[in-house]
Amino acid sequence: MIIGASSFASPLEELVNEVDSVELYVPKMGLYEGRKLQHDLVRKVSDILSTSSGVTSVHAPYYADVHTYPAKLCVDMANMNGPDFRLMEESIELAAYFQSRVMVLHPGLVGNNRQDSLSKMVDNLKRLAEFADNHGVMLGLENKEGTAPGNLCCEADELVRAVEEVNSGNLGITFDVGHANLTTGGRPGMVREFMETVRPLVVHVHVHDNMGVWTSEYNGDVHMAPGSGTVDLEVIGELGLDGIYNLEVFSMEDVIAGKEKLLAL
Repeated sequence: MIIGASSFASPLEELVNEVDSVELYVPKMGLYEGRKLQHDLVRKVSDILSTSSGVTSVHAPYYADVHTYPAKLCVDMANMNGPDFRLMEESIELAAYFQSRVMVLHPGLVGNNRQDSLSKMVDNLKRLAEFADNHGVMLGLENKEGTAPGNLCCEADELVRAVEEVNSGNLGITFDVGHANLTTGGRPGMVREFMETVRPLVVHVHVHDNMGVWTSEYNGDVHMAPGSGTVDLEVIGELGLDGIYNLEVFSMEDVIAGKEKLLAL
């Protein structure tokens, strides 16, 4: 198990001393002015990572309708245009540059017709998977939380279906246990069933906690430290992935607490 943490938890200089991997959360690292990548800032990140183990993952831009997310970096995976593809391909290039093990993708929005949106997302993922293959990058499509039903791939079966329809050796699943907890209403047996459904395709893991129910704050997706909510962490212990378990939490304090929980599994 490689224990990592997202870059939004702490300054990179501190984070690299606490965990074995860093997930470079592209939309919130300040690497862009509008949609123009600032290459000097990318080099600064590389310099910081050079003092660590160097193990990374990358989180690509996605769609979010909240004030804390940069609007110019919004991408709906089910409704992409030319500039959107270029932005996502640039993230793949960043993942290749940092020799990242996985690049995380969010699924698209349901839109007016779920099946049409799912089909469009699959077609777009096929194009991105081919680009990733050419750059030696593995993609991980993440399950979203069922408390925000405007998203595709909240349910395990739909997520697996999408990945199987893309049918690429460069696309697997990022299993987000916190999102699965919200989708299943915080019921441990259902979270375990979700994990078992996606397990054969999992290439990466996101770990955080919540209370398993909708709230007005982020639809309940509050990204607490593991062990402080209703997520059954034994499910993570049973997954058996030999890869990165990324703590998606908001502070160094929660990183340290989450790391202790994972080490105890």
